[in-house]
Amino acid sequence: METTELQYPNEEKFKNNLVSYLQEHGLVDEMLPDAIDIEGKWMEIAQAYLPDGTREFSAYPTVSLGWMMYVGMAVAKYWDEDWELYNKVENLYTYLRDRIDYDHMDDYICEKVLLLSTEDHQRLASVVGECAALTNSLLHHLGLAPGSPEAFHSYVAALHQLYTMGAAMQLKTMGYHMTKL
Repeated sequence: METTELQYPNEEKFKNNLVSYLQEHGLVDEMLPDAIDIEGKWMEIAQAYLPDGTREFSAYPTVSLGWMMYVGMAVAKYWDEDWELYNKVENLYTYLRDRIDYDHMDDYICEKVLLLSTEDHQRLASVVGECAALTNSLLHHLGLAPGSPEAFHSYVAALHQLYTMGAAMQLKTMGYHMTKL
C-alpha cells in the first residue's frame, strides 16, 4: 500500500528491503497497491497483535515478524471475498488467532483462509520465512538499544511493512495489478 509518509522510524528501510526481495521474485508489482480498506485495519490489528508478537520476539523473532505477513494476506483475502462482512469483525487479528491459536495461525491462514495446496503452503512459508529473516537481520543491524523506545517503534515499523507486503502479495496473487497511469 503506497503511503506518502511512513509514520515509524526506519520504516522506509524495512519497506525498501522487502520490496526489493519481493519484486526480485515477482511476488509484488513495481507499483504497490493503495488499498485504503486494508490499511485502515492496521492500527487495530497492531494493537491486538503487539502483546503476542512482543512476547514471542525474543525466542522466535521470525515467527513474531512473519505471522504479521500472514495476517496481511488474510485481510487482503477477506477484502476480496466479502468486505461488507469481514469489515464488521471487531478485530481481524484476534478473529484469526482465536480460530486455532497463535502458534498455528500460519497454518490456519494458509489452509482455511487462502486455501493453499500443500506445495503452495510450503512455498509461501519459505517466502514468509525469508522476509521475516531479512527484516530481523535489518532490525539487528540498526544498532538499536534493546528495550528502547526506538527499538520498539522500529519493531512496529517492521510489522507494518510485513503486513503491507503480505497484503500486496495476496492482492497480486488474486489478480490485482497496479500500473501507473
